[in-house]
Amino acid sequence: MSTEHTTWVGGAQSVTHTGGGNIHVSLAAAAHDPRKPVFRQLPEDQLRWLRRVLVAPVNLGRVRTTLEETGTVILDGPPGSGRTATARVLLREHHRRVGAFRELLPDDQGELLLRDPSLVDPGDRLLLDLSGAEAGPWLTAQRDLPALRRTVHERRAHLVVVMPHDGVLEPDLQHYRVEIAPPAFPLEVLRRHLRAHGMPNEQFLRDDVTVDEFLSERRPMREIGDFADRIRRARESAGPGEEFSAWCAAAKRARAGRRVEVADRVTGLLEASQRALMIAVAMLHGAHADVVHQAAALLLSTVGSPEEETPLLQRKDLAQRLSEIAARSGPGCRVRFTELDYDSAVRAHFWDHMPDLRPHLGTWVARVVESNDPHLVPDVRDGLVARLAGEYLRTGRADALAALAEGWGAQGAGTARSEAAVQALTCGLADPVHGREFRERVYQWCVYRRLTGAFAQVLVQVCADVLALTHPDHALIRLHHLARRERGTAHALRALCDLVAGSRRLRRRLLDRLARGDLASADLAIFPHISDPALLTDRSVTTRALIDEEGVRRALVACWSATLTDAVSRPERERTALRTAIQRWLHWAAEGAGDRGEVLLDLLVDAADRCGDHRGSAFAVLYASARRAEWTAPSGGARSTDLTDLLLQKIGAAQGLGPGTPSASAGGRRS
Repeated sequence: MSTEHTTWVGGAQSVTHTGGGNIHVSLAAAAHDPRKPVFRQLPEDQLRWLRRVLVAPVNLGRVRTTLEETGTVILDGPPGSGRTATARVLLREHHRRVGAFRELLPDDQGELLLRDPSLVDPGDRLLLDLSGAEAGPWLTAQRDLPALRRTVHERRAHLVVVMPHDGVLEPDLQHYRVEIAPPAFPLEVLRRHLRAHGMPNEQFLRDDVTVDEFLSERRPMREIGDFADRIRRARESAGPGEEFSAWCAAAKRARAGRRVEVADRVTGLLEASQRALMIAVAMLHGAHADVVHQAAALLLSTVGSPEEETPLLQRKDLAQRLSEIAARSGPGCRVRFTELDYDSAVRAHFWDHMPDLRPHLGTWVARVVESNDPHLVPDVRDGLVARLAGEYLRTGRADALAALAEGWGAQGAGTARSEAAVQALTCGLADPVHGREFRERVYQWCVYRRLTGAFAQVLVQVCADVLALTHPDHALIRLHHLARRERGTAHALRALCDLVAGSRRLRRRLLDRLARGDLASADLAIFPHISDPALLTDRSVTTRALIDEEGVRRALVACWSATLTDAVSRPERERTALRTAIQRWLHWAAEGAGDRGEVLLDLLVDAADRCGDHRGSAFAVLYASARRAEWTAPSGGARSTDLTDLLLQKIGAAQGLGPGTPSASAGGRRS
């Protein structure tokens, strides 16, 4: 494996988690269909959101001008000044029909090096966030920046580097450095967020003592955004008659934390049913009352609590039971705690102070997601899994979360459990602390673990719709291993083809990866699917087709040579797939490749010429396939016949049996 590394947010491809809190991803039925790009619209939504809430930092105009004039800007500024948000918004402003928004992570194993020219595609918008880098990695990155800048300039891409504040910058890079400062009016930042949350102006354009107190201290931009989100959530859960000041006060109380308050209340709850209901509300916060009631009963049975012996009509009703735990059922029968962020404090309390409960919670969540309650919609189910995953990750138990996800996706798991496994792994991959560990674990599963059909499908979904966003090169490698190993299905192969379909860079890398590998039978089965001649000769994005690149041609010759060698050593009846692949190349060479048609022929002949002892048989297969292609040509056989004659001349020349290859102009006259 090469030691290369990147993160991208492709033209709209998947899940990104850039702040604190839970991450909720709705997979629905697409979890068992890897062809559906479930997450691929989310990043563009996030970039639009950043654009809506960003208040221009000091010096934004100079940053924008430097990026426009040079294609590169190195962004400096104190922590909390909005450096990363500014970088993302600026790159979004340079959105074009070609290229993708990608975040580069050079310190991650498995991504391309910054100085590697294949890292950049035309029109790419690249973010290199090194704001938290230590001195060593920052100096290493600076050594590679000139080469990266050169490639960015040549390919008309754009690069924003966020440097460590007060870090040492090489003199020849100082020209690209611009320092920003936080907006002069933090109240405007808060109001911009509230406006973006849909709150009417008249509700927040008034003085409020809580807001004044909060903003009296210098706050990072992210903290201001988090406080605005708490105000928004307080408004949504507020009782009748409450106004802006009450929402702000609730946000302030929630920000202070509720751990002590929750601990005192739990101490007073002596019945198992009370605590089960409290846990169910915390894990299913905002879910329908029927779902919460059923989940509480399932939790009691999961932990082995005896059934209640009180006659049904003498038991407390749900409204009374909810009031005992400071919760209530609101509009639409949605159950919530009466205090903001009480649910997260409850989850943390039981997780931290009742460790013996943790294994039961995994079993319980699996039982809940499999229940058939009509109110258990995908968002609720995914939120439940995300909250459980959040506790594993908060307490550094990434291994246990991975094992739980693997168990959920094991042989015989139903759709609901498989979707839960995808959701759990999504949370792990999105976690800023444990994401790298989960990427490595997914790699180990894809390469070495004996996979069941159900869990293999979980991994395909995770790689195609989650990892492909943040680490497309990682997704490529893992899907390649899955495609090589799958039997009886083609889910991983389809996902691999979909991944490279939208990226010349990834197609180039996969071809190179195949050519440099051992080209076993599994790889030879993959090669025809990722060597579509129409895409190899396409020049709609740039004037240079992939097939014009020396490295691509070298990889194609190596793969075709191995394919021909393998096929001619097999019985005639087993050569159907080979003939189909060759005929596709010949049809495109005759009908759609234009002046690149002869290049396609040259690559086939060169590959056959390198087949060693099978060289003659390989030439024979090419010629026989060309003759068959004449009968199946899309627009008649005249061009195909001429192409066959040209192919025969090239084969003769390769064998030293005739004159040199006709010139391109002569070939054009014959057509």
